[in-house]
Amino acid sequence: MLSVPLGRLVAFCSRRAIAVVLAFACLIAGATYASYALLGVTTDTGTMFSASLDWKKRSDEMGRLFPQKQDQLVAVIDAALPEEAQQTALALAARLRDDHTHFNYVTTPQTDPYLVRNGLMFLDPKALERVLNTTITAQPFLSELAADPSGRGLFNALNLIALGISQGQADLGPFHAALDGFATTLQHSVSGTPEPLSWERLLAGDLADLGGKYQFVVTQPKLDYDSFQPGGAASDAIRAAAGSLPFVQSGRAHVHITGDTQIADEEFATVAEGMVAGLLGSLVLVTLWLILAVHTWRIIIPIITTLVSGLLLTTGFAAIVVGKLNLISVAFAILFVGIAVDFAIQFSVRFRAQALPDGSSPGLLDALEQTGNETGHQILVAAMATSAGFLAFTPTAFVGVAQLGLIAGFGMLFAFICTLTLLPALLRLFRPTSGHGKIGFAFARPIDVAIRHHRKPILGAFVVIALVGVALVPRLTFDADPLHTKNPRSEGMVTLGMLMSEPQYSPYTVDVLMPDLDQAAAMSDRLSDLPMVHDALWLGSLVPTDQKTKLPLIQDAANIMLPTLLVPNPKPAPDADDLRTAAAKTAAALGGVMDRLAADDPLRRIQSALAHLSQADDQRVLATNEALVRFLPMQLNMLRDMLQVKPVAIADVPAQLAHDYLLPDGRALVEVHPTREMKGNRALHTYVDEIQKVAPMAAGSAIDIVQSAATMVHAFVTAAAAAIVMIAIILAVALRRLLDTALVLAPLLLSALMTVILIIVVPEQLNFANIIALPLLLGVGVSFNIYFVMNWRAGIRLPLSSPTARAVLFSALTTGTAFGSLAASHHPGTASMGRLLLLSLACTLVATLVFVPALLPKRPIDEE
Repeated sequence: MLSVPLGRLVAFCSRRAIAVVLAFACLIAGATYASYALLGVTTDTGTMFSASLDWKKRSDEMGRLFPQKQDQLVAVIDAALPEEAQQTALALAARLRDDHTHFNYVTTPQTDPYLVRNGLMFLDPKALERVLNTTITAQPFLSELAADPSGRGLFNALNLIALGISQGQADLGPFHAALDGFATTLQHSVSGTPEPLSWERLLAGDLADLGGKYQFVVTQPKLDYDSFQPGGAASDAIRAAAGSLPFVQSGRAHVHITGDTQIADEEFATVAEGMVAGLLGSLVLVTLWLILAVHTWRIIIPIITTLVSGLLLTTGFAAIVVGKLNLISVAFAILFVGIAVDFAIQFSVRFRAQALPDGSSPGLLDALEQTGNETGHQILVAAMATSAGFLAFTPTAFVGVAQLGLIAGFGMLFAFICTLTLLPALLRLFRPTSGHGKIGFAFARPIDVAIRHHRKPILGAFVVIALVGVALVPRLTFDADPLHTKNPRSEGMVTLGMLMSEPQYSPYTVDVLMPDLDQAAAMSDRLSDLPMVHDALWLGSLVPTDQKTKLPLIQDAANIMLPTLLVPNPKPAPDADDLRTAAAKTAAALGGVMDRLAADDPLRRIQSALAHLSQADDQRVLATNEALVRFLPMQLNMLRDMLQVKPVAIADVPAQLAHDYLLPDGRALVEVHPTREMKGNRALHTYVDEIQKVAPMAAGSAIDIVQSAATMVHAFVTAAAAAIVMIAIILAVALRRLLDTALVLAPLLLSALMTVILIIVVPEQLNFANIIALPLLLGVGVSFNIYFVMNWRAGIRLPLSSPTARAVLFSALTTGTAFGSLAASHHPGTASMGRLLLLSLACTLVATLVFVPALLPKRPIDEE
């Protein structure tokens, strides 16, 4: 038996307390130095799964071939007018391009000259006809503006409208919305609150927002993976540059930051903050529960010191063996505190309960040795079984949890060593008293008796619960969508939510790489026909379709428009007197046709505003001119360019755009977007399944999410099975009886099935953040059950009123408190982890305190 050697180890350490403490001080100093020098945290999510997985190989290969699509930081510009958004995007991009410290590249895809020049040809034929007809109808108006792009030219153009009305030749129906907007802008300017006029909306109407209401500056930042926010410096650079832009300063434009880098940064920072806060909160609250468990600071301080020492040794081990923690393995500290504290509490409570046969208190050294004899082998078996449960995850392809399993597995062994060596030494130095033989729960004695008397109905009820759990297992689903575990109120997620209603901005893209452009075109056609696919873009998507139909339409309009739009010498800018004179002339002209205007005609408001403007001071007149025509030259230039369009082919697509879809070796990319936002696992899986039937070798974010979920589930199923087998072997060797092994494993399985029921009923969604509750369930459950079964073997008659039950209860309370701090987090992923940990802990506690006492076979010594 190991009880005697372990008892002697405890006695040895307690007799040489100072030497043991000094030895541990040296070890801890070394571990602390190793942690400081070697331990880092990588926020590279690419390291979370084994690179040998087929889907991971495809994903990594796609990232290698198209690096410009990876690790993007996107500034989304939302402005009152499309021109304001466009100018803000261009100004921001110009400033960021000069920042070679923070960015690899900066681009504004919507302002590419090729796309702008061919903008009309990307419209469908009906929309193109609408725009061209409106533009041709406005030809006299635009001709006047091209010759004089100022308020003076604008007012003179309005004279033409007045003339047309007076001659009964003006049909202003199609221009009612444009005139209404112009009237509003003019009135605001005259009243002293000028707002720029959008000529893009004035001319194109609702088609102005066809390409989306936002402008984008797409960047690839230089990342620092040794930081919790690898793109943090680049994000700060964007904010600083944006804050100095005129439209942003005036509040007319707003710059929001999103992209995979921004969202990941917010995630890592929040998770790290939650882990640190959770760890500190755990230590504080654990101390409060220890006060109730052992009542004296002479034991509390040794327990906390032992706990911190074990954590530091485990951290040093992680620094040497792992080097860099990942997003999941960083949680090892909370897991260590949650489980390792149980070993120290078991030892300390049993120490407090030591008493001689006559009821007197034994000497300190004798009490410590006897505690070692009683609990050492129990804690050893619990530590080995818990360690095996964690280590079973090490060989899996889910590297994030594999790393956590390795660290936590060895951490349990460090916790055992500290509990049987450092803790006795510290107790010797702090000299608490023992001999509190009634330190168990005396009130639980009737409960013990009731459970033994009604064990068959109780066991029957638990059998029913277990069967319900088994029936509900198929209903468990795993949500691997990382967006669902992130803080929806963070800037990156709020900005992404603004965009997700538009399919082209969906984060659930799929990439298919084809051998050449011809096969890419064929694949695009096949994928576009799928029900859940909105579009399948390839290089040919950047070439307008139906050019034979559209070019003649544009050419006809150009023949009419260009002669009057191409003005070699426009008039010079007017002064305030010129503007007042033009305003007075137009006000008089419109005043002469008032009797022909409807009561709600916007020309009435325009006439009134012009009359007031003709009497205004210079400052107000010039401010009105600026507001009315600020964006006019830009719009006229764009219109001239679009009317001079020529036939284009794939060879005409600029290299900057083409390299997103075509590789130097001729392979071509097809980028797929879904028809709608993916709001659930079923929709996402259906979307991916549809595509994979057509393109089995597809990659992309949507594929990564679905395949990573499958990898995680397979890893946990495999590891859980391996863990149970390993725990069973350890128990069989340690307990040497098949019955005792079964008595430990049965409540473990029951608590797992009870957790399944709560997950379905609550409900609580399994995800990559909270799935670490499952190895914890194995660890805590094995520990608690071992204590009760081994006590039963030792002849203890009333398990719930024993010191072990007190230790188990307070261990559960301390562990639950640690996890409760996570459940209160504002971060959804961290909070879900805390909630699931609490659910599994509650199920474990019920199984240990109710099911195990009922399950233990009746002995002759048990009370009737």
